[in-house]
Amino acid sequence: MFKKVIIAEDLDAMNLGIQQVLKDLNIVDFQHSKFCDEAFLKIRAAINQKEPYDLLISDLSFKTDHRKSDIKNGDELVQKVRTLQPDIKIIAYSIEDKNFRIKSLFENAKIDGFVSKGLHSIEELKKAIHIISTSDQKYISPEVASALQDKNNYEIDDVDVQILKHLSVGTSQDEIIEIFKNSDIKPNSKSAIEKRLSKLKDFFKANNTVHLVSITKDMGII
Repeated sequence: MFKKVIIAEDLDAMNLGIQQVLKDLNIVDFQHSKFCDEAFLKIRAAINQKEPYDLLISDLSFKTDHRKSDIKNGDELVQKVRTLQPDIKIIAYSIEDKNFRIKSLFENAKIDGFVSKGLHSIEELKKAIHIISTSDQKYISPEVASALQDKNNYEIDDVDVQILKHLSVGTSQDEIIEIFKNSDIKPNSKSAIEKRLSKLKDFFKANNTVHLVSITKDMGII
């Protein structure tokens, strides 16, 4: 079982719930932070003191306030922590339900578990901590797991992300097509690009291209 845990969560009620889970599991050495920057500094300080944390439990969304922050959300936090301390175990604890964002956390940040905040989240969090501490298995909340396995879901790939990034800096669709053709990126036809944009708008429930770029920026996709 884990011996030293840090919680990154800005809501007091959620934070207290997580702390109670840790106490129920006889984990007594834990700290919490309401800000991503502060959590990251604590993790770095623990490494320097040669007393690193075993587990990070982090929300993904944090409310902004008057404080200047370098790390804006939990996605950025887990990415930076994974780079800083590759062997730390990480559980994302969130209401997030966007498949792309969750898959990105597992694939890019190599998180060890994802627990959905909800009716059964306390018991799920206990289960996740137990599984991750005693094996190399990953844990993901059942309702999210089934959504990720749904073959009817649109799969966002690197080409979609490149299109979104070009749009975010003002590149027109015609210019994107030329860039793709010159770089031998396929598909690169006008109809293929338009089809992808249409699917992306449907997937993210965006009203138009500007709205689509705004949504994907907020989600950290671009």
